[in-house]
Amino acid sequence: MRKLLYICVLLLAITAKAQDTKESDKPMQDDTSKALDATATQWSFQFAYQFMPDYHSDLVNGVPRRAGLDNYVQLRIVAPIPLKGLTILPRVTIRHYEDVNTGNSGFGNTEIFALMIPSFSDWGTGRAGIGPMVTLPGNKDVARDEWGYGLSGAVVNSSGPWFYGILLTQSFRAIDPSALPTGSSDTNPLGIAPFLNYTFGSSGYYLGNGDMVALYDWNNSAFYLPVGLRFGKVWVLEKGSINAYAEYQTSAIYKNYQGPAVKNSFRVNFTYTMPVGRGKK
Repeated sequence: MRKLLYICVLLLAITAKAQDTKESDKPMQDDTSKALDATATQWSFQFAYQFMPDYHSDLVNGVPRRAGLDNYVQLRIVAPIPLKGLTILPRVTIRHYEDVNTGNSGFGNTEIFALMIPSFSDWGTGRAGIGPMVTLPGNKDVARDEWGYGLSGAVVNSSGPWFYGILLTQSFRAIDPSALPTGSSDTNPLGIAPFLNYTFGSSGYYLGNGDMVALYDWNNSAFYLPVGLRFGKVWVLEKGSINAYAEYQTSAIYKNYQGPAVKNSFRVNFTYTMPVGRGKK
């Protein structure tokens, strides 16, 4: 419970960037950065495929590091709920995994979280929010067959050709802690996802660091840091936008981390977004 309180304080501190600015005085975020922004008030439909052909096979505490899954298909939907003084962004992420080495396949732990963004923490070119998160049981061959719960928080901003920010997620396993092995707990690793994108003028082409989620394992005080490079293009349409990209990723820090460490990972993505206006209820 103490860790939960620490995480609550950490995520609530994210909103410190909020600015007390009138709606009419707020600068506007350009359409290209909105297409890259998961916190913008817009519908989002994402389809991605990630292929992880090989993993690092070094020793961890004298034991060969286990490999991860071979590939997955991801569907992510964001369905905004704009209200007066508040925007709620429910986001659902569904993944179907395959492991060619074992022949196992199935759905992973579906993640649902609702990022809540008060109007006072939306300064036009960016915003800060916090919200609850739930993970549903997945196929036991490729994921944990258990529920999870937690919190997520985000801060994003755009400045000229730059779009950047950070997403934090912390979840806990909904199981009896006394049933866990000695030295482990019901606390899942803290997810830290910084992102940085640079757009080349009005062409819509951009470079970014990709979908890199660093993990801090509370049980072992170990840190895992992937690094990646993303190249994509945004097409701004009359009533929406299309974002397509390709991405490469590998592991930068992983020696003390006990989980899988990807050696080479490739990802392709297609996202369609449709902005909506803020409600006047």
